[in-house]
Amino acid sequence: MRWIKRVGLPLGLRLGTFTQHAPRPLRCDQAPPTTSPSHDGPTISIVTPSFNQGYFLGQTIRSVLDQHYPKLQYYIQDACSTDTSLDVLRKYEDRLTGWVSEPDNGQADAINRGFAKTSGQVMAWLNSDDRLLPGSLEAVARCFEKRSEIDVVYGHRVIVDAQGYEVGRWVTPQHRRGAMIWADYVPQETMFWRRSLWDRVGGRVNDKLQFSMDWDLVARFEQAGARFYRIPRFIGVFTTHPSQKSIATKESIGRHEFEQIRSQYAGRGLRRLGYRLQNYTHLARSIGYYWGYRSGLLRY
Repeated sequence: MRWIKRVGLPLGLRLGTFTQHAPRPLRCDQAPPTTSPSHDGPTISIVTPSFNQGYFLGQTIRSVLDQHYPKLQYYIQDACSTDTSLDVLRKYEDRLTGWVSEPDNGQADAINRGFAKTSGQVMAWLNSDDRLLPGSLEAVARCFEKRSEIDVVYGHRVIVDAQGYEVGRWVTPQHRRGAMIWADYVPQETMFWRRSLWDRVGGRVNDKLQFSMDWDLVARFEQAGARFYRIPRFIGVFTTHPSQKSIATKESIGRHEFEQIRSQYAGRGLRRLGYRLQNYTHLARSIGYYWGYRSGLLRY
């Protein structure tokens, strides 16, 4: 993987890289326009697990509520925060489906607790320092309505720093089955799935994992034969900052969990080599999409 990045970065390889350029203002108006939210679309259940993220939590909540999607269930699962989080939650509680502040056994457990209190046909979780871009829920709902064969959808990602300035973008290629068993390039904050699929794979994220429960869920979806679709649109905003888990625990916890997932789902020998080749092909294709976007040939 390291030599792929050394060769690929000068050519435009951006998947897996969180800081790509100097900070600049984020332009949310670049999201393509959507029609008015549909009242006959699927109910979408979103859970936000949170612990001491009061600095970011308000903008996360607003990014969901300001979608004005009429069939939304939005639940916040807080883990006894001691900062300003509870004040933020009280401010928005009349617009939320519900919230609770109680002890849990980590992020994955909080996600499971939150989802147990929802019933929507489409599901997603949004971490308390991330955001949705305008029009995203309507775009997701219409995709599920029009493509009844699709089980999972996701889109492109914008990356911002702690002050909200843009520092990068992931322009993801069309989904390639098998590539995600070797490495996870599905931007978690952009991923939505049908509850029927969730129930089929056990109805829980793996609460034994602290870092990569989203990748494990993607791998389980793939193993269950789920049909993925990458929406050609920027859907979510990922925040990178020193205390963000993807930065703070990548070496101490993340790499061990990565190898655990690869061993479980990709196996060893020739089968694992095949998944690795799928991954390299996916990365190579991402360079073409990056340059297509930069040149204006691809508009999102």
